[in-house]
Amino acid sequence: MCFTPETQLSPGIPILLAAAVAASSRTNYSSLGGIDLSVSEDRTVQPATVPAPVSSIADPAPLGLAAFALTTLLLSAKNTDWMSHATGSAWLGFAFAYGGLGQFAAGMWEFRRGNTFGATAFSSYGGFWIGLALWVELVANPAVAAIAKAPATAAATVTALNHDLGWITLAFAILTFYLMVLSTQVNLAIFGVFLFLDITFIVLAIGNFDAGAALLPTGLIKVGGYLGLVTALIAFYASAAGVASNMAGRILLPVGKPLIG
Repeated sequence: MCFTPETQLSPGIPILLAAAVAASSRTNYSSLGGIDLSVSEDRTVQPATVPAPVSSIADPAPLGLAAFALTTLLLSAKNTDWMSHATGSAWLGFAFAYGGLGQFAAGMWEFRRGNTFGATAFSSYGGFWIGLALWVELVANPAVAAIAKAPATAAATVTALNHDLGWITLAFAILTFYLMVLSTQVNLAIFGVFLFLDITFIVLAIGNFDAGAALLPTGLIKVGGYLGLVTALIAFYASAAGVASNMAGRILLPVGKPLIG
């Protein structure tokens, strides 16, 4: 039945129904999020404020820092020539699995959390480790194996490989420089990681360009190795501080205030 101003209620309609119809004419019905809301005409209802969703993803930074630190320590130990009684390739598998894949995954999670700086840093250095390991497997090892067939090319081949490493470390020194500048807004520990890492890349770049046909680490490459060890230790500390902070326990490690607040 349609009710208009001209419609008269028949005597057969209960008074209760008439009152309900009269009440409905003074009320507007709306829906918000699937919930029906009755809104009186003589007042305005403010929409409810929906709280921002809380991320269910744990902080990936400690994982990324730990993956970076461990792989950096292994390669730096090789550069310092501490692995003279080992194969020298202990870092290679971890460059793929931990420093590479683990750090790259941390970078992707940082994207999910909306942290552009962390996402860029972890993804980039994860790519560095994977790329370096692939370069060893696809370029360096085949080139060294080919020397056995043509010993006369040994000097030229090793020099070319050292120059490859020079260009790789130089390129990442440039990337690390602007990340270092931006890390002044994070905290002192993270800034220390990027500062020593950039110095490490610069020294290794110079050392590899200057290494010539040397197969063993030269003086500058050894210096770069020691700087890399310092970088790894600071990264381990920053990782441990991150884990402790997210545990909300009694053990807390200071990381220092941002240099630029």
